[in-house]
Amino acid sequence: MEFGLNFFPSCGPNEKPADQYFAETLHLSEVADRLGYDHVRTVEHYFEPYGGYSPNPIVFLAAAAMRTTRLRLVTGAILPVFNNPLKVAGEIGMLDAISGGRLDVGFARAFLPHEFARFGRSLDESRARFEEGVLQVHRLLAEENVTENGRFHSFANVTSLPRPTQSPTPPIWVAALSTPASFAWAGTHGYNIMAIAIGGAHMKEMLDTYRSAWRAAGHPGRGRVMLSFSMHTQPTREQAVANFRGPLNAYLKALVDGASGWLQGASTKDYPNYDKTIQALKQDSFDGQLERRITWCGTPDEVSDMIAEYDRAVGGFEIASLLTTPHAIAVDKVESSLRLFAEQVMPRFKAVAQAA
Repeated sequence: MEFGLNFFPSCGPNEKPADQYFAETLHLSEVADRLGYDHVRTVEHYFEPYGGYSPNPIVFLAAAAMRTTRLRLVTGAILPVFNNPLKVAGEIGMLDAISGGRLDVGFARAFLPHEFARFGRSLDESRARFEEGVLQVHRLLAEENVTENGRFHSFANVTSLPRPTQSPTPPIWVAALSTPASFAWAGTHGYNIMAIAIGGAHMKEMLDTYRSAWRAAGHPGRGRVMLSFSMHTQPTREQAVANFRGPLNAYLKALVDGASGWLQGASTKDYPNYDKTIQALKQDSFDGQLERRITWCGTPDEVSDMIAEYDRAVGGFEIASLLTTPHAIAVDKVESSLRLFAEQVMPRFKAVAQAA
């Protein structure tokens, strides 16, 4: 199993100025690079404390590329609904070159109603814009002299520059939450899947859908799965919980606040039951997530047991992307957690992978 860092900003200027946030996350990227983590990942969101410090993941990852030597750089994820595929393809080629071919490209549908409203996009077009955008960017990366007559974007005889450093393209990932159609679409098209960890039984059902679609389309293997977990490790359980409970609860509140449009009447067939999903998140907490084993918090032994238990419950996954900085947690606490996790947890799962 691989492990990396997932930077999902969830703070505003009154809690942590942007220059401080990026100084700390780039420092932690350097630390992770030295400690043997496998990737650094960040999102695309806008306007609100939940995600708003990261309107362009390419910019952050370009900076991280200059501060690291081996980490994979993951867009987690670009939102085609708010972007022109010609611009996105060029930026991907540029970052792949700057990083020496260390880029992984993740795409997502977007899910925050306030973003759609402010960009003047219809929630009812979400899936169509996403699918068209991903396929057009993929063609621009893989081919030259590309012509597309799309519903939203059309262009003729375009060769995107710079060409990707990785051949034929950087690895492509598709983000999904809990809609079976999203998991099936990724599998059918041969894309890797990235998701947020949810209850083991539900996640197994979604991953089974992904893998079934992957096999039915004739792709070799079974695809690759990256799941996001919150993580904080300390020598004692009491210390870990004391450090992490407050920041994670604040992060969950920021998420619900950012997605509150679903609780205020936003509705579309493209997002079935999202009002119920956000209502459930409103009732969620650090303690509930710890009980469900989707927050990994405790001693190295306890966290290792949580990882192994969840891996078995969902039928296995390849990569854990770790949210270690929820809502302005102190950077020294994050760094101590990263070191302990790298020294006492990661080797257990690397050894299993090598033995297999």
